[in-house]
Amino acid sequence: MNSETKLRKAEIEDRDVIWEIIQQSIERRKQDGSTQWQNGYPNIGTVESDIAKGFAYVLTVDKEIAVYAALILNDEPAYSTIEGAWLSDGEFVVVHRVAVDGKFAGQGMVKKLFDHIEDFTRSHGIQSIKVDTNYDNIAMLKILESKGYSYCGEVLLADGMRKAYEKIII
Repeated sequence: MNSETKLRKAEIEDRDVIWEIIQQSIERRKQDGSTQWQNGYPNIGTVESDIAKGFAYVLTVDKEIAVYAALILNDEPAYSTIEGAWLSDGEFVVVHRVAVDGKFAGQGMVKKLFDHIEDFTRSHGIQSIKVDTNYDNIAMLKILESKGYSYCGEVLLADGMRKAYEKIII
């Protein structure tokens, strides 16, 4: 199967599809026994805000939305205080709210997403990518390790401590 994957900015018309994908991911996290995303965040307002601010991106497979992520440039207040140390202090892309449509789960789509994010980062001359995840999000921890992200320490987000990672791109 030679599917075409593309990373593009999400539009307001994508809101309901994105929200459905996030709801599926919330339920999968719950079934996995995770505490992540079990307190009303993210919600439809989060999606609308991401779209309005230009943070919302989707990975499409043959024009169908497979993965959602928020990409934020140089702005994550929680990252200014880390128990540990970031690899760099230059410009960075923050990756938040990664969610995969259930019908694409287990097909390596998040790895493809990170490939596209790395291309995006490189093409914009941005130094690195920073990301955090919950301690019990085993799938994301494995993906970050496989993609060469370095564990930098812990950051405190609104709903608790997260493992923080960074990858130098340029």
